[in-house]
Amino acid sequence: MSVSDSVEAPVTSAPNAANAPLAGPTEAELDREMSIRVKDVKVDYRTIVNPRANTLRHTITNLGRKSGDRKVRYIHAVRGVSFDVKHGQVLGIIGANGAGKSTMMRAMAGILPPSSGEIVVNGRISVLLALGVGFNGQLSGRDNVVLGSMAAGLTRKQVYERFDQIVEWAELEDVIDLPMKAYSSGMYGRLAFAVSTHLDPDVLLVDEALSTGDAHFRRKSYDKMQELVGQARTIVIVSHGIAAIREMCDDCIWMDKGQIVMRGKPDEVADQYLEFQGVPPAKKSNAADETADEDDDMSMIDDSLNSGDF
Repeated sequence: MSVSDSVEAPVTSAPNAANAPLAGPTEAELDREMSIRVKDVKVDYRTIVNPRANTLRHTITNLGRKSGDRKVRYIHAVRGVSFDVKHGQVLGIIGANGAGKSTMMRAMAGILPPSSGEIVVNGRISVLLALGVGFNGQLSGRDNVVLGSMAAGLTRKQVYERFDQIVEWAELEDVIDLPMKAYSSGMYGRLAFAVSTHLDPDVLLVDEALSTGDAHFRRKSYDKMQELVGQARTIVIVSHGIAAIREMCDDCIWMDKGQIVMRGKPDEVADQYLEFQGVPPAKKSNAADETADEDDDMSMIDDSLNSGDF
């Protein structure tokens, strides 16, 4: 290389290097950096409707035959949804019944495979889809705690190390050895939440599991989730309880007809959602009135909704 080459090369290349755009993270890097990545996910249901197939005899006699009365119906529960959730973030998902919230939650949990798109979740998932789901009413609370925890991936030793903490949190020391069919719905809820949150989850998915609890349960649940957030755990909450979303979440998504309508701060998204539902804004006179108004808002919404979530 000549002297002129060695001097001029840096001069000519410097402007290009300065003006070149900085390369952003690759898809693989984003997959590792984010706690959850939902990428253009679609979930479709295919059902066959035959208006004449309303009797057992018709079903048996026409088994294996093609029928002109059959109609295929496609339900597009989730339509091309994309979003990312950072580590330590608490995301709330709101929307009317049938908006696709629960379907989206089940897809993130790995229970329901998407029709297309991709979902990347980093870490151990703990799922609380409904109060008491997965429990066997014929077994005792003790047996359900052990079996449920081991099904979630814990060893028997790890279960026994956490057992006393779970029972103490659920406040069921006196009835833990009774069959769960004797438990009230509140007992079911406390035990289910205690098991889910004591599995040391990296990602906690909660679907309508807090709306039926009493004030004491909701406060304990909130404190426990705040503890998980302090450990950089990620939480996603699906709920009709706007007050809970406002209080617990730092990010919020509003879904409608399988699509994302809005994402932003919980207060802003909740206000837009309530306005869309035709619910008058809550009065801001004081904290007690605000909470009462929000509860009234949600009762009005729930009363106006008849169909179940997809």
